Amino acid sequence: MCGLAGYLGAGIAAHDARAVLASMITTLAHRGPDGYGFHVSEGVGLAHARLSIIDLATGAQPMASPDAQVWIVFNGEIFNFIELRARLEAQGHVFHTRSDTEVIVHLYQRHGDAFVDHLNGQFAIALWDGSRRRLVLARDRLGIRPLYYTRARGALWFASEAKALFAALPGHACIDPTGLAQALTLWAPLDPDTVWQGVATLPPGHLLTIEADGRERLRRYWDLTFPDASDPARHWHDIDQAAGELRERLVDAVRLQLRADVPVGAYLSGGLDSSGIAALIRTATNTPVRTFSVAFAQREFDESRHQQAMVRHLGTDHTTLHVGAADIGQAFRRFIAHAETPVLRTAGVPLMLLADDVRRQGYRVVLTGEGADEVFAGYDLFKEAKIRRFWSRQPGSSARPRLLGRLYGYLANSPSSNPAFAAAFFGQGMEHIDRPVFSHVPRWTTSGRALRFLSPELRTAVAGFDPLALVESRLPAALMRWTPLARDQYVEAKTLLAGYLLASQGDRAAMAASIEGRYPFLDHTLVEFANRLPPQWKLHGLSEKHVLRKALADLLPADILSRTKQPYRAPDSECFFVDGKPLDYVAEAFDRDAIRADGMFDADAVSRLYEKARAGNAGGFADNQAFVGILSTRLLQGIHAAGGRRREEAAAGAA
Repeated sequence: MCGLAGYLGAGIAAHDARAVLASMITTLAHRGPDGYGFHVSEGVGLAHARLSIIDLATGAQPMASPDAQVWIVFNGEIFNFIELRARLEAQGHVFHTRSDTEVIVHLYQRHGDAFVDHLNGQFAIALWDGSRRRLVLARDRLGIRPLYYTRARGALWFASEAKALFAALPGHACIDPTGLAQALTLWAPLDPDTVWQGVATLPPGHLLTIEADGRERLRRYWDLTFPDASDPARHWHDIDQAAGELRERLVDAVRLQLRADVPVGAYLSGGLDSSGIAALIRTATNTPVRTFSVAFAQREFDESRHQQAMVRHLGTDHTTLHVGAADIGQAFRRFIAHAETPVLRTAGVPLMLLADDVRRQGYRVVLTGEGADEVFAGYDLFKEAKIRRFWSRQPGSSARPRLLGRLYGYLANSPSSNPAFAAAFFGQGMEHIDRPVFSHVPRWTTSGRALRFLSPELRTAVAGFDPLALVESRLPAALMRWTPLARDQYVEAKTLLAGYLLASQGDRAAMAASIEGRYPFLDHTLVEFANRLPPQWKLHGLSEKHVLRKALADLLPADILSRTKQPYRAPDSECFFVDGKPLDYVAEAFDRDAIRADGMFDADAVSRLYEKARAGNAGGFADNQAFVGILSTRLLQGIHAAGGRRREEAAAGAA
């Protein structure tokens, strides 16, 4: 895993180019602690920070084609590079390294922009074709690896993280009100939007090409898709046949993602997904299993009993990191510096601390179970939407909403524990039953209450913000022909997976410690297979991931196999107070005068929330999410937006 940065444009003087690139790439040292590389030619500069995983001796970047016309910087891994190299060699290509990076260069020379179609991996790529003077930026299909860009000083600037852009463009770090509203409501801005004014992400599964004459083209080369609900085609005789094929595909994905020239470990949460990955490593390969997990003192969050059951079952060499609320509070500022966006939960912090521990143990790569819930309908949200649709057909029924009591049993303050409250809470948004975002309305209604804490000026600036309409404007026309579950899965993937889970709890948390996370469940061929499965094979009644359980049935203990999904969570607002006293940086962030002077939030409303949290009374989702969202936003301003936010310009730009 690595970091990349660069620019395209004539506005950077040749004698300044190396220093500018160095200022950018050194901010990404955590992504690539093993060395820097640079390439500068007329109007273009590339920089790379390397974390050596494959071809430790000869895989340095930027890397050039044999004729030195094509140059590349690349963040990620191409898992099928061995097969691709063999194919290219049979076609006459000659290689000078053993790296996956060189394979990309040869693929581009043979296939042009269609090179991405051949890649199985997780990647962000910047490729300069000197002979045609064109730049190609590419991002992997699911958005596992980040790629940001902006335009300023007569150039296009791009990097793995926004902080590298800001290093080259002092004063450019200005929080965008609409991006902030998205983050506080949807948990993350929708690609290509970010919380930073003028900064965009390259969306997952997209290519951006810039030609010599300045023409730009943003092209989608891959997307999630599902069969039409009316499609009677069945590719499998029965679910057992499908589960058998799923097992084969999982084995293939795990074997591919174990490829590395350094030791590879695995995260073990105690749930079905990570346990399945660890079991596949143990039984389907000859690779010894080294596992890592997080444990919490609070029973509501802790899964160590199930983790230890899997350790005994597989006989792994295991390390448990015990994380307390105080540890999260102390590490939160560092986490936000890496996340570069507001967050509504602290859950990424223990994962960052776990990555620190993995690094201390001498590992650089870990496989995780992330993605299985999105691909195989594992979240309670999918069950909730199914019940709400069932309820909507008889809205006066008192029995149907009682099914909601079977959800969220892992929560100490479950919204489904009180039938009357559950009916009111989950009844939110029932008027949107025919809209593609129906499943997510309760979640966004809850988190969106944080917008009440914006200052009057910012509330005016985002007055036209409609989260439902925004999401729907970016959905494919074919979506309403899919089954309800397929629609729910697509919306979940597009709003939470890349922008939040794979970023704040994935790439950023791991790369803060120079650890590369890999995700076998997000192998795109596996995802395409899963998307063709009938919905009832994923969500069977109210039993989630039904076909996956069948595929892993002989590998896992019965209690792990039958265990109901418990999402990974961590303590929130309580982490920032000790016996009612705030941590010093928290007190500074919530200083009433500072908030009023900054003008982003309503100082009086925020102070009331702060006192509520200090007293230990912020027990609900809405309060906790608002508190963490406000704190993380205030920290972002101090970390990345030093020198002022240019409030008037930001508000005017959003209006």
